[in-house]
Amino acid sequence: MKPQFILYRRNGIYYCENTKTGKQESLRTRDEAAAKALLHSKNEAYRQPILNQSIALAYLSATDPEAAKRAWKFVMDEMTATKRDETRHRYGTAWADKAFDLIRSLPLLDTRADHFLKVLRTGTVSTNVYLRRLHNFALDMSWLPKALLPRKQWPKPVYQEKRAITAGEHAAIIEREKNTERRSFYQLAWHLGAAQTDLARLKAEDVDWDQKIISFFRLKTKSVCRLYFGDDVAEVLRDLPATGYLFPYLATVRASDRATEFKQRCRGLQIKGVTLHSYRYAWAERAKTAGYPERFAQEALGHNSQAVHRSYAKRAQVLLPPLEDYEKKKINSAPLPTVAA
Repeated sequence: MKPQFILYRRNGIYYCENTKTGKQESLRTRDEAAAKALLHSKNEAYRQPILNQSIALAYLSATDPEAAKRAWKFVMDEMTATKRDETRHRYGTAWADKAFDLIRSLPLLDTRADHFLKVLRTGTVSTNVYLRRLHNFALDMSWLPKALLPRKQWPKPVYQEKRAITAGEHAAIIEREKNTERRSFYQLAWHLGAAQTDLARLKAEDVDWDQKIISFFRLKTKSVCRLYFGDDVAEVLRDLPATGYLFPYLATVRASDRATEFKQRCRGLQIKGVTLHSYRYAWAERAKTAGYPERFAQEALGHNSQAVHRSYAKRAQVLLPPLEDYEKKKINSAPLPTVAA
């Protein structure tokens, strides 16, 4: 094994040079024996971890021949292959983040915690989220012998504040939108609170006019939501196709394109801080304010919906009735005491 450090003397002082990096360092001695002892210590300090790693790789290669050369690009590809449809597209977009170039071709077994920390410092909130998923996937597949970053040492993602679109903002968008398909899409987003892709893929066959029920398939959870609809939704639905997709154009474009189109409309109206997802937050806040039972809201938006959690936890402004009214109601409705004969 080639030594990591070599010895040389300049002006009577002994120095060592790192053969890999070229960095030179004074050993602060003129004594040749002392210099050689220091050089030997440095080389041994470097040699032992390398030797240990080589031994470990020899054992791993016996059971997993790809262990020594498996890079993070391989893990990204394998993880993406387990996803479907829009989720697969999202993962592919996430891996295109330039921050991942720092580890993309780096072998897993050569990766240190500081490699990950550099990726996290270079990237964004999304980088943090997807790097954590990538790391956990590699651990679950036993491609990493141990965690590179302890769970408590991962920087906590700091998300931008998300808010609901207001009734006034929604009305302004509807009033200005000249494209009838997009206008109807935004109107149904306001009334149903469905995820934009689920809403875009609605078909006329999903509408039961006899019972006034509209059904949509949740792409994310693979479940079906069935909602009664009222007169406002019925008025919107009557202007949409009687067969096939209700939104023929929007059903064919990518979610990012629908989001960009909506962002352009908001920019033209000087509306800031909202996205298409803001319609889900608005629906949840309106449901909370109207006294809509939380279990119904969870069923409508999805039991794990962040919109439901935030709105029902704190965001919606609800006027609470006085407790004394409930106490008086309980007293007045209590049964009269019976007297024993």
